[in-house]
Amino acid sequence: MSSKGSDDSDRLIWLDGELRPWADATVHVLSHAVQRGSLVFDYMSVHELAAGNAVGLPAGPAVFRLAQHVERFFHSCALMGLPVEPHGDAIAAAICETIRANPGAKAVKISAYFASVEIDVVPADMHVTVAIAAYDPAADIQARLPVAPPPKPQTVKLWIEKERANRREDIVSPQAKVSANYASPMTAKAQARADGFDEIVLVDEDGHLAEAPTSNLFFVHEGALVTPPDTKVLHGVTRSSVLEIAKAEGIEVHERALPPEALLGASEAFLTGTTAGVWPIESVDRQPLSAGCPGPISQALRDRFKRASNGEEPEFAHWLTPAAG
Repeated sequence: MSSKGSDDSDRLIWLDGELRPWADATVHVLSHAVQRGSLVFDYMSVHELAAGNAVGLPAGPAVFRLAQHVERFFHSCALMGLPVEPHGDAIAAAICETIRANPGAKAVKISAYFASVEIDVVPADMHVTVAIAAYDPAADIQARLPVAPPPKPQTVKLWIEKERANRREDIVSPQAKVSANYASPMTAKAQARADGFDEIVLVDEDGHLAEAPTSNLFFVHEGALVTPPDTKVLHGVTRSSVLEIAKAEGIEVHERALPPEALLGASEAFLTGTTAGVWPIESVDRQPLSAGCPGPISQALRDRFKRASNGEEPEFAHWLTPAAG
């Protein structure tokens, strides 16, 4: 474990149009973003493409589905009432600029927030600060933590959360990537970890399967791929990618509301997300899934998603945006 602090990184962060040192990207403890949980964000992966890759793109870093992430970021801002001034093309260009300024970056997190110190729940100062960080999550964050986080297992022991429901449209939309939306699943996941599980899946207000705190849910039933409808979950970029890959593979897909018991009867299942990728589930509530882990459909989708992310699938070359422009 590194003894270095999190403030001595040589990374640069794009902050309202300027690249600034990592340690200077701070916000007041009494800011609206901190006190009210109003920060909106998005998170995307960066992949190093080899020379002579199969998709004919330049060697170097490329962002996975940049346009979709930027679109979702602005949608989240609109849902939360954050008037972001830079338009989509300017933000996309700023993301690529930040990647170029931070060699070796494997991820990008873009944030929009009210940095002003406020009293009321509605900020008086409506200026929205935009920050873009490009970094290596393992080297720049995890290795600098005072306590090492638990390693990510290859397969998931999943718990269906019984007490806390997923985010609700009439409170805060599940489509909004806003920091306040992650407080409730944080406590539920911490308890599940203490009980020996790796991840949780939440149900919606009607008791139907929804999603994990930071990933979407898929499972296989009678040879078809099933996932909760997008009206009840975050519009995951990896989720939409897997749906497209499944279509290309000729896999039957259904989006529908289902009770938790349907997951217990699945032959195979997996979670999807920018960090998770396609993450096979080995058991649900300590009950192993019947097709093994990973099952054949999970394996096929995981392998092809990985190839597409790494620039090895010409059919999905348009999913990658070189940071060099």
